[in-house]
Amino acid sequence: MPVFPRTAAPSSPLSASAASGKLHWLASWFTPLVAAAAYLLFWPTPIDPVAWDAPTNLGYSGAHVANTRLTPLQQITLGAGQEGPEHILAQGGWLYSGLSNGDVLRLDTRGERQSVVVNTGGRPLGLDMDAQGRLLVADAMKGLLRVTGQGAEARTETLLTTVPHPVPNDPVRYADAIQVGPDGTLWLTDATRRFGAKDLGGTFEASVLDILEHSCTGRLIAQDPVTLQARVALDGLCFPNGITFTADGKQMLLSETGAYRILKLDLAKLSLVRTASGHTGVPTLAQAMQQGAATVLLDNLPGYPDNLTRGEGGRIWVGLTKPRSPVIDAAAKHPMLRSITLRLPRALWPVPKAYGHLIAFDDDGKVLADLQDPQGAYPETSAATEADGKLFVQSLHAHSLGWMAYPPK
Repeated sequence: MPVFPRTAAPSSPLSASAASGKLHWLASWFTPLVAAAAYLLFWPTPIDPVAWDAPTNLGYSGAHVANTRLTPLQQITLGAGQEGPEHILAQGGWLYSGLSNGDVLRLDTRGERQSVVVNTGGRPLGLDMDAQGRLLVADAMKGLLRVTGQGAEARTETLLTTVPHPVPNDPVRYADAIQVGPDGTLWLTDATRRFGAKDLGGTFEASVLDILEHSCTGRLIAQDPVTLQARVALDGLCFPNGITFTADGKQMLLSETGAYRILKLDLAKLSLVRTASGHTGVPTLAQAMQQGAATVLLDNLPGYPDNLTRGEGGRIWVGLTKPRSPVIDAAAKHPMLRSITLRLPRALWPVPKAYGHLIAFDDDGKVLADLQDPQGAYPETSAATEADGKLFVQSLHAHSLGWMAYPPK
C-alpha cells in the first residue's frame, strides 16, 4: 500500500505564543546590547589617542614610600566664590594666587589681610613678577597678561595670545606657567594645542582630554620683555606645566605632566638644536634630547607633576595633583580603549582618587623631602611655596589655602 508522509501536527496556540515570547525577550536584550556596543566602539569622541609606552608604575616606594607628613595642614579660609589657589607666588612679604573665579588674590602670610588685585575674567594659573614689579599672569583662557597696580587702579595688558608657529597667529590655547628668566626673557608653557581651556569651558576638562589623547602638542614659548616678540623654543611636549631655573640660571626645569617626569633644559644648547629646517626650525623635545639640550631629571613619578617653585636650601617643590591611574597606564598602548573611556558616563572616567603629595628635590634631581596625605583632605596638590617659615600648599580646587610650618620643628 502506498506510504504517505506523515504531516506534522498543527502547533497549539500556547506553543506559538511561547516561541514569540522568547523572541521578544531575546530582542529586548539583544538590541540594547548591540546599540551599546556600537556606541562604545564607534561614537565620535574629541580625542584621537596616540599609542605610547607608559613606564611601569613603581607606586609609593623608595623615596616616595607612603607617609602622612602632609596631614597636619592648617587652613586659611578664602572668600565666598573663591577656590583653587592653583599657584602661589611669594613676593615682598605678600602671597599672590590665581583662583577659579578669575580673581588674583593678595594676602599676608597670616591670611588676615586679603584683597583682590584684579579679576582677569578667565582662569589665572601661573604667576611671576617682572623687574618693574608688575604682576605676570598666565591665564589659561586669556593668554599671558601683565597687571600694574591693584583693585580699582589695576591696569591689565595682554602680552601674548598668539605665536607665529606652526602657522601665523597660532593661538595660545592653554597658558599654564610663567617665569621670568635670568636675562628677563618671559618663559611661558602652552600646555596643549589640541584642547583649549576657553573652548572647553575649563582647565580640568581640557587637561583630561589632552592627557588621555597623549598627542604631546604642548610647547615652551619665549617672549622678549621689551619688543614682546615671541617664539616657540621647544615643541612636542606632553602637557608642559611648571617652570623654574637652576640656582645658576643656566638651565630650566620643566614638569611634563603627561609623561610623569621633570625635564632639565640647557638653555644655551637648546638655542643651537638643529631641526630638519636647520636652526630656523622649532626643535621638538625628541631632537633636543638627541642633541644633549634636554635630559630627564626625575622620571616615572607616582603621579602627575604640576607646578615648580624654588624654596630655601636648594629645595625645588613640585606637587602631584593626582596619583597615576592603572586604567590609563594599561591603555597607553591601546588607543581604542581610551576612546571607549570617554564614551562612558563622566562618573566612570578613570580620574584617580584624591591624594595629597608634595616632593622637594635639588638641581641634580635628588629627592630631599616627600610629604603625603593618602586621604587627600587637601585635594589636587599642585605644588608648595615657602615663605615666612611656612609651606603654603597650592591646589587645583581647594576652598582654602593650606599651610604648615616648614621645616618641621
